[in-house]
Amino acid sequence: MVTSKCWILNKKHPDLPKADDFKLITETLPACSDNEFIVEAEWISVDPYIRIALTDQQLGSVITGGQVARVIESKNLAYPVGSRVVGYFGWRTHTLLSDEIMARKSFGNLENYKLFPEVEGLSHSTALGILGMPGITAYYGFLEICDPKPGEVVLVNAAAGAVGSAVVQIAKIKGCKVIAFAGSADKVSWLRELGADVAANYKTDDVAQVIRDAAPNGVNCYFDNVGGEFSSKVIPLMASMGRVSLCGAISTYNDHTRHIGVSTMCSPLSEGTIIWKQLRVEGFIVTRWLPRWREGIKQMRDWIDEGKLKYRETVTEGFENQPKAFIGLFTGDNIGKAVVKV
Repeated sequence: MVTSKCWILNKKHPDLPKADDFKLITETLPACSDNEFIVEAEWISVDPYIRIALTDQQLGSVITGGQVARVIESKNLAYPVGSRVVGYFGWRTHTLLSDEIMARKSFGNLENYKLFPEVEGLSHSTALGILGMPGITAYYGFLEICDPKPGEVVLVNAAAGAVGSAVVQIAKIKGCKVIAFAGSADKVSWLRELGADVAANYKTDDVAQVIRDAAPNGVNCYFDNVGGEFSSKVIPLMASMGRVSLCGAISTYNDHTRHIGVSTMCSPLSEGTIIWKQLRVEGFIVTRWLPRWREGIKQMRDWIDEGKLKYRETVTEGFENQPKAFIGLFTGDNIGKAVVKV
């Protein structure tokens, strides 16, 4: 019998997640029956969206999250021992799976969500980052919604994160001028290494003045990971016919008054400005591009091999540190993708 460690939701706080929100338990998995297999987690992802998921999650349930896992027992010919899969199995070290469960716990059962061959030759953790959901979020969320043209000005916030850092580089590949914001000197330095034309610290620099100086004719494309007050400074400085891709709103995730469904929300977006400048503002969820998932992964891997796309990962060692890695997302601890090595 296989024993699994699991992190479950123990408490709910309306603001920044705390260590006692999570509780570590163990459970014993049943033996494999026909068509079943057991996987052992190797890498587990932590992502900002999990904060929103916790709002509706039941106490006592396993925290959601993606992982790369290796098959250690199997009675399923499609998943032999030693093969690897990627799926949303949650914060747990071992999981009993079947074809039916994989269809529910993976992204649309995308090719049974086995580890993509494009990942080979790199750390398997990249399947959770630059060659996974964050990378595809950057690829399609920027290119499809912003539709950038050579010479246009692109602004990216949270630009040193998993998604933002990829957008910065894709914008440069497409011949754009990039203004990138992050929250520390180290992150700003890395953004310059990635090719950002202007990199600034939103905590110490005057955001609006940086934009005015760098884009006197306005921002054409705004890839927004932050929302809130930051967006209230950017929207008035957009160029006519500008495009805004709303990817995330991390500045609001720990503010219970701003959660989805709360009727007292006060928009930071100037509706009059949006109308007058004929801006296009569009939110998205990356699963809309599931039919084209592999297309995006192949292009991202090609850019990596060509030296056009770099990535960094902030690795936390040990399953017992899973909550610490997650909380660190909201205190600026990570550069690039945050992952836990189990």
